[in-house]
Amino acid sequence: MKRYVWGLLLAALLAVTSACGAKNEAPSASGTGASASPSSTASASASADAGANDKHTEYPITVTDATGQSFTFDKAPERIVSTSPAETEMLFALGLNDQVVGVSDYDNYPAEATTKPKVGGVTKPNEEAIVGLTPELVITGISMKEDVVAKFRELKLSVYKTNAKTLDDVMNGILQIGLITDRQAQAEALVDSMKADVQKVKDAVGGLKPEEKKKVYVEFSPGWTVGKGEFMDEIITLAGGENVAGDTEGWNQINEETIVQRNPDVILFTQGVKDDKSGKTLEELIRGRSGWDQIQAIKDNRVIGLDQDLLSRPGPRLTQGLLAVAKAIYPDLVS
Repeated sequence: MKRYVWGLLLAALLAVTSACGAKNEAPSASGTGASASPSSTASASASADAGANDKHTEYPITVTDATGQSFTFDKAPERIVSTSPAETEMLFALGLNDQVVGVSDYDNYPAEATTKPKVGGVTKPNEEAIVGLTPELVITGISMKEDVVAKFRELKLSVYKTNAKTLDDVMNGILQIGLITDRQAQAEALVDSMKADVQKVKDAVGGLKPEEKKKVYVEFSPGWTVGKGEFMDEIITLAGGENVAGDTEGWNQINEETIVQRNPDVILFTQGVKDDKSGKTLEELIRGRSGWDQIQAIKDNRVIGLDQDLLSRPGPRLTQGLLAVAKAIYPDLVS
């Protein structure tokens, strides 16, 4: 099926990736999140605003990734491979188009990324393909297990792993990549534009009383929803909604009866997703489940499909996903 989220989910269930914080978790997308030790519209805004900020990285610098591995850079990397669609979006948003020499098979945004040499999947890319591109830096996301990262490092590759759990993780990851690549001005402008998106949503829904908040159910892959500790749950909360699965942790298989009992006012799902076995779309599955016709969201026809990449990819467009979620829940409040 035409998506990478479900593929990542299946791979994670088989491999039990280190990105899963709870025993029933499964990752939805590759992301960012690491610590630094430095002494769309968002991309356009970053490029436009960067001119007013001529901050540059002073090399050498040492940074630490999500695995605790430290890297020292004497100069900005000139050849970068990304095995993660979210990180690829970040690189392009920072204006590093020419430095990106390879991407994963699932990279589809921006359009220029689709023209770059492919290096395989996100959980276990093609070693020969990556080595052959002679990268100075390889960036990978939460879907690659640490043992695979270690194997690539044995090939003398500088593999920088990320792991985003929150929106702040995503923005900090952008700043970190900006630091490494001498794109600090662009990174700061991009993060500022994302923060403006967040503030727009907060301003729109900030006046809601507790009893006015809508109960929200989100299904990003057949039979899977999300609880606390993941950016998708955070987005629902920021958008003024109450996640009906908010009492769980991480990525969870749903209990159909429980969802009926909790009776969400709004149901969100990722567009373009189909069930492998039945061939049905996610919307068809949701509307066709026994007893779900009694859910208020279905009665009111508040079953809303959203762009799967905006909703589930922790990259620079994640705040566009936040805006889309907020508008879906409160169309009268969010423009």
